[in-house]
Amino acid sequence: MVLCSPLRRAVETCRLAGFGEVAELCDDLREWDYGEYEGLTTPQIRERDPSWNLWHDGCPGGEQPFQVGERADRVLERFRDVGGTGLAFAHGHILRVVTARWLGMDVAAGARFALSAGGVGALAFERETEVLSRWNA
Repeated sequence: MVLCSPLRRAVETCRLAGFGEVAELCDDLREWDYGEYEGLTTPQIRERDPSWNLWHDGCPGGEQPFQVGERADRVLERFRDVGGTGLAFAHGHILRVVTARWLGMDVAAGARFALSAGGVGALAFERETEVLSRWNA
Protein backbone atom coordinates (compact mmCIF):
# COMPACT_ATOMS: atom_id res chain seq x y z
CA MET A 1 0.00 0.00 0.00
CA VAL A 2 1.23 3.47 -0.89
CA LEU A 3 -0.43 6.43 0.83
CA CYS A 4 0.26 10.04 -0.08
CA SER A 5 -0.75 13.37 1.36
CA PRO A 6 -2.98 15.27 -1.08
CA LEU A 7 -0.73 18.33 -0.84
CA ARG A 8 1.28 19.15 -3.95
CA ARG A 9 4.78 18.69 -2.48
CA ALA A 10 4.05 15.15 -1.36
CA VAL A 11 2.22 14.22 -4.56
CA GLU A 12 5.15 15.43 -6.65
CA THR A 13 7.68 13.57 -4.50
CA CYS A 14 5.60 10.42 -4.77
CA ARG A 15 5.44 10.77 -8.54
CA LEU A 16 9.19 11.39 -8.83
CA ALA A 17 9.85 8.30 -6.70
CA GLY A 18 7.85 6.25 -9.20
CA PHE A 19 4.79 5.54 -7.08
CA GLY A 20 2.38 8.15 -8.41
CA GLU A 21 0.30 5.66 -10.38
CA VAL A 22 -0.33 3.37 -7.41
CA ALA A 23 -0.56 5.87 -4.55
CA GLU A 24 -3.81 6.54 -2.74
CA LEU A 25 -4.33 10.10 -1.55
CA CYS A 26 -4.80 10.11 2.21
CA ASP A 27 -6.09 13.25 3.88
CA ASP A 28 -4.82 11.99 7.25
CA LEU A 29 -1.26 12.49 5.93
CA ARG A 30 -1.68 16.20 5.21
CA GLU A 31 0.64 18.46 7.17
CA TRP A 32 -0.29 19.85 10.57
CA ASP A 33 -2.91 22.59 10.15
CA TYR A 34 -1.09 25.69 11.41
CA GLY A 35 -4.24 27.82 11.37
CA GLU A 36 -3.44 31.45 12.20
CA TYR A 37 0.27 30.58 12.24
CA GLU A 38 0.39 29.35 8.62
CA GLY A 39 3.26 31.04 6.79
CA LEU A 40 4.83 32.46 9.96
CA THR A 41 8.25 31.53 11.27
CA THR A 42 8.77 30.40 14.85
CA PRO A 43 10.39 33.75 15.78
CA GLN A 44 7.39 35.61 14.35
CA ILE A 45 4.99 33.43 16.34
CA ARG A 46 7.02 33.90 19.51
CA GLU A 47 6.73 37.67 19.15
CA ARG A 48 3.02 37.08 19.86
CA ASP A 49 3.41 34.18 22.28
CA PRO A 50 6.94 33.84 23.72
CA SER A 51 6.28 30.43 25.27
CA TRP A 52 4.63 28.87 22.21
CA ASN A 53 5.55 25.26 21.40
CA LEU A 54 3.86 23.52 18.47
CA TRP A 55 4.17 20.08 20.05
CA HIS A 56 2.35 21.11 23.23
CA ASP A 57 0.21 24.10 22.21
CA GLY A 58 -0.88 23.41 18.65
CA CYS A 59 -2.07 26.40 16.63
CA PRO A 60 -4.99 28.80 17.12
CA GLY A 61 -7.50 28.27 14.36
CA GLY A 62 -5.64 25.10 13.38
CA GLU A 63 -4.97 21.71 14.90
CA GLN A 64 -4.11 20.73 18.43
CA PRO A 65 -1.55 17.98 19.07
CA PHE A 66 -4.17 15.37 20.02
CA GLN A 67 -5.93 15.94 16.67
CA VAL A 68 -2.73 15.33 14.70
CA GLY A 69 -2.13 12.25 16.86
CA GLU A 70 -5.57 10.91 15.96
CA ARG A 71 -4.78 11.29 12.26
CA ALA A 72 -1.41 9.57 12.72
CA ASP A 73 -3.09 6.69 14.57
CA ARG A 74 -5.56 6.21 11.71
CA VAL A 75 -2.68 6.07 9.19
CA LEU A 76 -0.86 3.50 11.30
CA GLU A 77 -4.02 1.41 11.63
CA ARG A 78 -4.34 1.31 7.85
CA PHE A 79 -0.76 0.09 7.50
CA ARG A 80 -1.25 -2.53 10.20
CA ASP A 81 -4.40 -3.74 8.44
CA VAL A 82 -2.57 -4.57 5.20
CA GLY A 83 -0.10 -6.75 7.08
CA GLY A 84 2.79 -5.97 4.78
CA THR A 85 5.12 -3.30 3.57
CA GLY A 86 3.77 0.16 2.88
CA LEU A 87 4.99 3.59 1.90
CA ALA A 88 3.85 7.01 3.04
CA PHE A 89 4.67 10.27 1.28
CA ALA A 90 3.94 13.23 3.50
CA HIS A 91 5.42 16.18 5.42
CA GLY A 92 7.84 16.69 8.27
CA HIS A 93 5.60 17.30 11.25
CA ILE A 94 2.98 14.67 10.47
CA LEU A 95 5.66 12.07 9.75
CA ARG A 96 7.34 12.88 13.05
CA VAL A 97 4.01 12.36 14.81
CA VAL A 98 3.42 9.09 12.93
CA THR A 99 6.84 7.93 14.12
CA ALA A 100 6.21 8.89 17.74
CA ARG A 101 2.85 7.13 17.74
CA TRP A 102 4.36 4.01 16.09
CA LEU A 103 6.82 3.86 18.97
CA GLY A 104 4.04 4.24 21.54
CA MET A 105 4.98 7.79 22.46
CA ASP A 106 2.95 10.94 22.94
CA VAL A 107 2.58 13.35 20.03
CA ALA A 108 5.05 15.75 21.69
CA ALA A 109 7.81 13.15 21.32
CA GLY A 110 7.73 13.92 17.59
CA ALA A 111 9.79 17.01 18.44
CA ARG A 112 12.72 14.66 19.07
CA PHE A 113 12.73 13.22 15.53
CA ALA A 114 14.32 15.87 13.32
CA LEU A 115 13.52 15.13 9.69
CA SER A 116 15.12 16.89 6.75
CA ALA A 117 13.24 17.68 3.54
CA GLY A 118 13.44 14.56 1.39
CA GLY A 119 14.49 12.46 4.39
CA VAL A 120 13.52 8.82 4.52
CA GLY A 121 12.47 6.90 7.60
CA ALA A 122 11.60 3.25 8.08
CA LEU A 123 9.29 1.96 10.76
CA ALA A 124 9.51 -1.76 11.36
CA PHE A 125 9.12 -4.60 13.81
CA GLU A 126 11.80 -6.38 15.76
CA ARG A 127 9.87 -9.50 16.58
CA GLU A 128 6.62 -8.04 17.93
CA THR A 129 8.08 -4.69 19.00
CA GLU A 130 7.59 -1.55 16.90
CA VAL A 131 10.99 -0.01 16.16
CA LEU A 132 12.58 2.77 14.16
CA SER A 133 14.93 0.99 11.77
CA ARG A 134 16.10 3.99 9.72
CA TRP A 135 15.66 7.71 10.14
CA ASN A 136 16.47 10.83 8.15
CA ALA A 137 18.43 8.80 5.60
